[in-house]
Amino acid sequence: MARFRIAMAQINTTVGDLEGNVRKIKEYVRKSRELGVDIVTFPELAITGYPPEDLLLKPDFISANLKALQDVASACREITSVVGFVDRNEDIYNAAALIHDGRVAGIYHKIFLPNYSVFDENRYFQAGDELLIFSLNGRRVAISICEDIWYPQGPTRDQTLVGNAELILSISASPYHAGKGHARERMIATRANDNLVFVAFNNLVGGQDELIFDGNSVVFNQSGDLVARGKQFEEELIVADLNLSDVFKARLHDPRRRKYIPVLRKSEYQMNFIELDDLPFKEKPEISTPVHEPYERIEEIYKALVLGTRDYLYKNNFKQAIVGMSGGIDSSLTTVIAVDALGRENVLGVSMPSRYSSSQTQSDARKLAENLGIRFKVIPIERMFQAYLETLAPVFEGYEPDITEENIQARIRGNILMALSNKFGAIVLSTGNKSEVSVGYCTLYGDMAGGFSVLKDVPKMLVYKLAEYRNRVEGRELIPRSVFIRPPTAELRPNQKDSDSIPEYEILDPILQAYVEEDKSVEEIVEMGFDRETVLRVARMVDRNEYKRRQAAPGIKITPRAFGKDRRMPITNRYQPL
Repeated sequence: MARFRIAMAQINTTVGDLEGNVRKIKEYVRKSRELGVDIVTFPELAITGYPPEDLLLKPDFISANLKALQDVASACREITSVVGFVDRNEDIYNAAALIHDGRVAGIYHKIFLPNYSVFDENRYFQAGDELLIFSLNGRRVAISICEDIWYPQGPTRDQTLVGNAELILSISASPYHAGKGHARERMIATRANDNLVFVAFNNLVGGQDELIFDGNSVVFNQSGDLVARGKQFEEELIVADLNLSDVFKARLHDPRRRKYIPVLRKSEYQMNFIELDDLPFKEKPEISTPVHEPYERIEEIYKALVLGTRDYLYKNNFKQAIVGMSGGIDSSLTTVIAVDALGRENVLGVSMPSRYSSSQTQSDARKLAENLGIRFKVIPIERMFQAYLETLAPVFEGYEPDITEENIQARIRGNILMALSNKFGAIVLSTGNKSEVSVGYCTLYGDMAGGFSVLKDVPKMLVYKLAEYRNRVEGRELIPRSVFIRPPTAELRPNQKDSDSIPEYEILDPILQAYVEEDKSVEEIVEMGFDRETVLRVARMVDRNEYKRRQAAPGIKITPRAFGKDRRMPITNRYQPL
């Protein structure tokens, strides 16, 4: 029997850009038709972009999305497609439209609405309770939306055991964090094998505020074997020919179905079966099914940071970025990522030396700028700093210099960067990393100033690994070697080192991972081999600096639990870890 040709349009949508999203969907429909595809899928909420958040509370936005769906349907002549949109029927639903030969033939409503981590779907949507299974060219196909396929006893079981579906089309917007792709693939392979069904998992790609969607769309067969895999972090049309006859053959050898089908005939879900008319015969030109290898962990994270930076700026109409270059590892990596995301002509590096800035850090900043070929400005802050000290001298009389004077320098730099931003219409990229932000080793309205924080979810030791990776890719010391070997310092007082104020990063980072990302108690962390007083100190620093993090710029999520939407702690909070 002829193979069933599917296409997954792994596209980069923009929240709220209904016109642009529709235009992109139409283009991929056209490409699919030319390739003789039987059915093409698009990601979850492809028409609105994901996640649309409180735009969903605007009735006119819902109406505009429904009008856009009809525009998409009219472009789907002589082809079948599955497109994510927001449906309205008394309430609103996260939905998938089954479009066949220019008309909406059926609608599926997402059943499981995630309400954890970065998800808030229960805030907006009503849950569906009906399964959609359709017949196309003699094949039974079911539709699923993201979370629905993650449940072993969820819709997939009934779609296959009761509805006899041979192929599950799962449209998704599954946010990225490092390593998630591997876990997601294991889940999909398991779901395919357990239910003896092909699963085509079509994931979104692109950056949306803090979130990254990595693409990495996959097809697994009824044995749990990989058939196709899309690229990570890139748009792509993934086309694959599936031999769905293998599903029936496999099921003949599965005694589980004979035992359980009679029990499951009474599904907990309503069943909606749709018989679609056959479309005219299509020429199927030769294709090559992609099976792209995923990136290794460090390269994967680096690619995610570049994509997140590029999409945040471009989708918010920024074409240029400004980075305060201190000569340290964080600002160096931020600058390199900015160049990779935007091009060297669109990045301005600014060095703002004070009386405490060493000749080595100033030289490293300039050397990196030269290596990258970016514009570079030096704006000394000594006169401004001295003016502050003289102005405040009568008020501070009798008080010894302390962190106050250190922070004044950071805030002068923040003022300069924001002045440049206002004047030239470029966004300031703040350079702080997750380790510093976690314990509050950063200055409000100083080094925290900026519109986007590239390294906000990147621990300090990972910053070094990413910088080393980028130098290896370049084949030379793009970031000067002295940046790596010099002890980290803010250079806000003589002979200052970060370790004067916080534990060494080799100790700090694993404690932070355990406390922030894994919710381990102080006692559990101590049992990992860390000094109790150090653990208590770090935990209290994390807890009392929530107010700073609330005022920080948004930044890219790359860990399983980032600050912000992932970890929502009260600012006013008297609970103390023991």
